[in-house]
Amino acid sequence: MPSSPSSSAQQAREALAARLHDLRRASGLTSQELAERCGWYKSKTSRIENARTLPSDADIRAWCRACEAADETEDLLAAARHAETLYVQWRRLHRSGLRQVHEASRPLYERTRLFRVYCSTVMPGLVQTTGYATDLLSAITAFQGTPDDVTEAVTARTDRSRVLHDSGRWFMLLVEEAVLRSGVGNPAAMADQLHYLLEVMALPSVRFGVVPFGDRARRMWPLETFMIFDDDRVHVELLTAKVTITAPTEVDAYARAFDGLSGLALYGACAGARIRAALGALG
Repeated sequence: MPSSPSSSAQQAREALAARLHDLRRASGLTSQELAERCGWYKSKTSRIENARTLPSDADIRAWCRACEAADETEDLLAAARHAETLYVQWRRLHRSGLRQVHEASRPLYERTRLFRVYCSTVMPGLVQTTGYATDLLSAITAFQGTPDDVTEAVTARTDRSRVLHDSGRWFMLLVEEAVLRSGVGNPAAMADQLHYLLEVMALPSVRFGVVPFGDRARRMWPLETFMIFDDDRVHVELLTAKVTITAPTEVDAYARAFDGLSGLALYGACAGARIRAALGALG
C-alpha cells in the first residue's frame, strides 16, 4: 500500500509497527530469529517494524506464533485492518463495482447529524440527481476500468441521500462556482441538476453556499473534495484513493478550513443567482 498523504494513516501504521516490535522484544527474539521462525528474510521484519510495509493477516499470525503470543493475534489483526482502511485506493474499493461502496457507507450517513461538505470539482453526492450521478459514475468507471454497475450504484447513492430529508440533521454544503459550470453531466442532466440545487437550497436543514469566481485574494485556497461527519471523521477524495482522517487535530484542521471557505461563500438569493447564471450559460 502506498504511503498515505494523511498523518492519521501513517500514525496508525507506526502504532501497529511499534506493537509488533515490542512483542518481538518481549519474546527475546532478534529480528533474524523471528524471520527464521516465520520463514522470511530479515529485511521483511525490518520493513514491518519500521512501518514501511503493512503486514498481512498471515504475517501477523506468523509473528504472534513466533513470539508465542497467540492471545495478541486478534487485537493486532484489528489494528492492521484499521490502519489499512485509512488510505484505500479507489481501484481496490471499486474492484467489484461502485454499488457496494455506497451501500457500505449508509450506516455512517444514517448516524451522522451534522454534514459539512466541500466540493471543488463536482456536485456533492448528497444532492446529485440521477442523470448527473449516472454521467459522473460512468466516467469514473471508464477511467478506473472497474466493473460497470453504474445503474445499481446510482440507485444506492440515491437511497443513501434520503438522509437529506430526515429531521434532526443539518447539512452545510459548499461548492466552488466552477462546479456549477463544470459540464460533468450532459447539458440536459446538468440543467436538471442545477434546477434541483435551487430546490435543495429551500430545505430548512440545508445551508448551501457557492464560493464565487473573483480576482480578490482568498484566505482559503481551493482544496480537494472533503466531507466532515459530525466532529469525528473526515473523508478526503483524491484521484486515486479515499483518505479517512480520524486524528482530532486533523479533523479540527479540516473544520477550520471549512469555516474559512464558508466565509468566502455566497448564500440565499446571491447563491441562487449564480446557479441561475450557470443555467443560462447552458443555452
